[in-house]
Amino acid sequence: MNYFNYFTEVEEAFIRRRGKPLLLSPADWALIESWKERGIPLHIVLSGIERAFDSHAASRRRRSVKSLFYCQEEVEAQYAEWLESRVGAGQGDGTGGHDAGGAGDSGLPFPRAAILDHLAHARAALWQLRREREKQGADELSEALDRAIARLEELERDFAAAARPSAEQLETSLTQIEALLDRALRASLTPTEIAKARAAAVEQLQPYAGRMQAEIYEQTLENLLAKSLRERSGVPRLSLYYL
Repeated sequence: MNYFNYFTEVEEAFIRRRGKPLLLSPADWALIESWKERGIPLHIVLSGIERAFDSHAASRRRRSVKSLFYCQEEVEAQYAEWLESRVGAGQGDGTGGHDAGGAGDSGLPFPRAAILDHLAHARAALWQLRREREKQGADELSEALDRAIARLEELERDFAAAARPSAEQLETSLTQIEALLDRALRASLTPTEIAKARAAAVEQLQPYAGRMQAEIYEQTLENLLAKSLRERSGVPRLSLYYL
């Protein structure tokens, strides 16, 4: 993850969650630079921003978030947990890496090697899709694929090196990358294409619509639409649920 991308990803995440256009202040940029210089991984910063805004939304506070400093405490908390997970890393096999079958993997839902294989295959699929998109010219999805690939590479390295890797933390980061791709995918399609896909999803749900609460119906419809658009465009699922 290069210097420029680190800043861009943090800025995009903050502005998107805030919900209103806002230029970051010089102090905000200095905060990002301090995180970068301290070596805080991008996925940790992004998770901290997401959790900070989730907490703000849950509290139903009327005041809007105006500065990235609102997220600082949560980013620091996430970073502290990440550092704790790495205590002892590099001591498992005598080669600078960690033994994939070590005691630190006991809390994982799948063997570490299987998870790393899943991440590698997902990244390869994204690379293949990115090469195919190049033939059609650059668009928002192409840019998002580049960002997703870079973030996956960081996650792979981090997960491979951790003494006590967290599947929950990894799944959160993968969900965020999937959301990035979903937003870009919709932006790359025409309104007509999206409307057609939505109509097909509505038709598919029609037999069950009368038995579902409105909120559940809308969420199910959105999930079905997202699934349809991903399959149509060849965007792979990254979640560990698809391992």
